Amino acid sequence: MIENNLSPATHVVITGGSRGIGRQMAEMALERGWRVTVTTRDGNAPEGAAQAVIDVTDHAALADFAAAIGPVDILINNAGIIGPARQSTLDMDFAGFAQTLAVNTLAPLAVAQALLPNLRAAPAARILSVSSLMAWMGYAKSDRIAYRASKAALNKVMQGLATDLSPEGIAVALVDPGWVRTDMGGPEADLDPETVAAGILTLAERLTLQDTGNFFRYDGQQRAF
Repeated sequence: MIENNLSPATHVVITGGSRGIGRQMAEMALERGWRVTVTTRDGNAPEGAAQAVIDVTDHAALADFAAAIGPVDILINNAGIIGPARQSTLDMDFAGFAQTLAVNTLAPLAVAQALLPNLRAAPAARILSVSSLMAWMGYAKSDRIAYRASKAALNKVMQGLATDLSPEGIAVALVDPGWVRTDMGGPEADLDPETVAAGILTLAERLTLQDTGNFFRYDGQQRAF
């Protein structure tokens, strides 16, 4: 059940909002006076945000979620997983690879499709999906290849979605958060989640059709695919 009795404002939906960058973005969006809805698998949303406990790979649950939340100004596809322990091209956990693709690549598209009526009901709606520096095709690195491949595929899927939604005035873009000190990034990462979350929110807020289909760093600089 979704609990939401917040006052009308910019409505942002953030998937994976109970921890890491997602939680930090939710907290900062609330500080900006936005209406915030987060999806979680476990854990709690920040106080003041509406929370839906759903699996983003469950398409039926996404449809129910969309029907309950009203117009959406900004969708931030943030939920993701690092993938299986074995994800080398020479030793692959294929079931784990498939799950990584389901969460990191297919789910953001499924969420966007489910929320299209909500986005169409808002003026100048925007979709921003969190990708990774590890998606860059200029790297020949092979570690965490399931994760790398899932994020590279996400880039292509969202680039295509940008093309298809451009005539409707809905901007779609991707963001590279960098290496962030979270549960996924680890304590040695060089960026703090507060800086990255603030940058992503600012990017989402200022996205226009001129930006659609592009890949940005968290600080708003455009980067190569």
